[in-house]
Amino acid sequence: MRDLKSITRSTVEQWLTEIEALNVSGSLPTYIPKLAKVDPQNRGIYIQSLHDPGDGWGEHDVPLMSVIKPFVLLYCLEQLGTEKIKGIVGNCPSDYPYNSVEQLQVDQGFPRNPMINSGAIALCSHLPGSTSIEKFERFRNWLNDYGQTELFVDRQLLASVESLPNQTNQNLTQILAQSGYLGSPESVALDTYQKVCCLSSSLEYLVQLGLGLVNPQGKIKSEHQFWVTELMQTCGLYEYSAEFASLVGLPTKSGVSGVLLSLVPQQGAIATYSPLLDSMGNSVVGMALLKRIATYLHD
Repeated sequence: MRDLKSITRSTVEQWLTEIEALNVSGSLPTYIPKLAKVDPQNRGIYIQSLHDPGDGWGEHDVPLMSVIKPFVLLYCLEQLGTEKIKGIVGNCPSDYPYNSVEQLQVDQGFPRNPMINSGAIALCSHLPGSTSIEKFERFRNWLNDYGQTELFVDRQLLASVESLPNQTNQNLTQILAQSGYLGSPESVALDTYQKVCCLSSSLEYLVQLGLGLVNPQGKIKSEHQFWVTELMQTCGLYEYSAEFASLVGLPTKSGVSGVLLSLVPQQGAIATYSPLLDSMGNSVVGMALLKRIATYLHD
């Protein structure tokens, strides 16, 4: 397997040129007004191996959205323990889209995994703290300390999310409450979830968080590291997770902002940003780029 550090900027730019020549198409998430207005041609990437300086270019601060979910799980595992989390959320891939009410109903109100909305909402309801602000700030402070990062809430994005209430997420939260899987009132759970998803970061800081999962250096329990990375592999890209795992083999998590975080086991991490999404909510250009990177590494 080739070294991640051998990937040069010129090689990545060549791959991007090849991808764009294919006239890839996608769409912006219209249900979040701010994300629906971004330039679809925006690009960003950051690559770093474990023991070498990273390199990146393009967009700087980007909203993480669902890319934050693996770290919500990690925080909950570290704070609440494995057995507690097993009673809140499952670890099976979803058969339906990431925001599916039908999936939650089929599973009798038990969220199938932490990478879909129902699972993340359930976990957010159990974050330490009594109010949504306290829950959110404790999580953000822990994450910034863990990763030596400076994640911040994008106030404009949060206002945009709140301006157009998500009825689907409200329905998911109601079912979770009725099934007994929430650790706080519905409004607190959903408000915490929205704040957490509106965290923003540079791609460099996102890669630093990823490096902490590739090589924890004793900061987190090894069983927690394994659980999080395994779920990124099996559930991080929703219905496309299994196919992507067989084609690419890198634990990856996507967000509807167009961000992707991918782990290269024993080597490093990659963060990409390109806002056009496929029908499953994954970045079209980012996914194509990761496939080329994986092919290069395994040649």
